[in-house]
Amino acid sequence: MAEPGRAGPGDNRHPMKLDPISLRLFVAVMEESAIARAAAREHIAPSAASRRLAELESQLQVELFTRSNRGSVPTAAAYALLNMARGVLNDLDGIGEQMREYGSGLRGHVRVMANISAITQFLPSQLQRFLDQHPHVDVRLQERVSSDIARAVADNEADIGILNQGSYGEKIRLRPYRRDRLIVIVPQGHALVRRRSLRLAQVLDHDLVGMHAGSALNHQITRAAADLGLQPRLRMKVTGYDALCLMVASGLGVGILPEGSARLYLGALPLRCIALDEPWAERQLMLCVRSQEALPPVAQLLVEHLCEP
Repeated sequence: MAEPGRAGPGDNRHPMKLDPISLRLFVAVMEESAIARAAAREHIAPSAASRRLAELESQLQVELFTRSNRGSVPTAAAYALLNMARGVLNDLDGIGEQMREYGSGLRGHVRVMANISAITQFLPSQLQRFLDQHPHVDVRLQERVSSDIARAVADNEADIGILNQGSYGEKIRLRPYRRDRLIVIVPQGHALVRRRSLRLAQVLDHDLVGMHAGSALNHQITRAAADLGLQPRLRMKVTGYDALCLMVASGLGVGILPEGSARLYLGALPLRCIALDEPWAERQLMLCVRSQEALPPVAQLLVEHLCEP
């Protein structure tokens, strides 16, 4: 006698490979109560249907139908198999349906990295619309500075990146995303509060609250100031536009940030927006990927959504 849990010489415990076509035929026979009708329903010749049922019984090593001159009568094993077969076939249909949804970009996850300008101005409404249309998609969004975004996309740590226009090497592909405009914010009561527009040189006569050293905005202002032979009087550096607006509202300096981001705080803080009269104040944000063709279908779908006018 074989030990418990160990196959004896006559045991056959190899994985059973059941043909879904035979299972569907079996379910049809049970539902139609006749092999001929079941065979017609499944588009199988009656002789082939009988052969498939016999092979199914052989595989399962159990009699599914008691045969007599009056026809075939399902056994208790047949009724038990019917419930299991329906469950298996339903699961198979579900697999096919879900894989088709993956293939058409309706399921899955997308890794997105974006700079603070895109996140505060454009992405919230765009992602809301996209996720309303595709509720089974998981978008994993992280904020990074533009140089880190380009590196992450190139190294396959992100599927999609949104960053400032620039040169980031040949490993990523860039396409236009959105345009924004930089403006100056000053606290109510500041000496500049009545100005309609300002040149950078006029802004730099005052203390500045700036973004941290790694940000594209900090580089842009520092470079433009250097072109004028000036150096910003940075009173402090912060890591987000919310902190920048709070510091400016507290009278610690003036600030430069995208107009769309600044307007988020105008109703809550005593601030005034003033146009920045510089050609570089209008900026182009870009969307980057490694290769559009190599993206998962769901990521391709999001790219097209984000780049819609």
